[in-house]
Amino acid sequence: MTKNTGNQGQDKQRQDQHRPPSALENFKPLLIDVALPLGSYYVFKEALGMSTFAALAWSSVGPAVRTVWSLVRKRSANGLALLILTVNVVGLALSFVSGDPRLMLAKDGAVSSTVALGILVSVALGRPMMTEGMKPFLVKGDPAKEGAWQRLTSGAAAGSAVFRRKERAFSLVWGVALLLECVARVVGAYTIPVDTMVWLGGVLMAVVMVVTFVVSGAVAVVPMECLLAEEAAAKHSDPAEPADQAQLAAAA
Repeated sequence: MTKNTGNQGQDKQRQDQHRPPSALENFKPLLIDVALPLGSYYVFKEALGMSTFAALAWSSVGPAVRTVWSLVRKRSANGLALLILTVNVVGLALSFVSGDPRLMLAKDGAVSSTVALGILVSVALGRPMMTEGMKPFLVKGDPAKEGAWQRLTSGAAAGSAVFRRKERAFSLVWGVALLLECVARVVGAYTIPVDTMVWLGGVLMAVVMVVTFVVSGAVAVVPMECLLAEEAAAKHSDPAEPADQAQLAAAA
């Protein structure tokens, strides 16, 4: 009886290991590393009435803990958490900047440049940072696409090389776009009337976001969707697919 219970426990562990992540698990990195710190910043600042400095400092606690935990537990940095932490640190440093209205407008570009440089460095290191944010929208909680994603990113699928190039291209487009937005914002802060630049900065960011969504979609997202669908369909039609299930049945 005990032996059977033990076997059932082992079978359940194997099944859990092969179970594709749920939609919530796919979105977890975005929720914890991006939504939580950004949301807490506005709660601290708007709802609790804290100063910008205090709100940035308190909202940095989560990303700081996540970054340290990743370094200690996994011996690697959590890209999204580290990026948000870096942006908050830059914001803390810039919160002391005051006086010149043009400098105040130009400092907003420092945040864009920090994000852009972080993304570009991640591409150079072969670990494109934007992938964690893109994956949930491509996989959509579909187990077949989740499996296809794992095979394509691990190099086990025929289209892996193309898929990983598109993955890097997606982050590269966003990194370059944000860097250009930073340059345009700084140039505008010192060449355009202050009153104009106050509203133009928001328009500039909106335009950059829309254009970047369109370009990155055409360059990377659409081809990656096609590769995912093809790989999922190919695996589904492969008669050797249930190998793991057969092993589980034999073990039982």
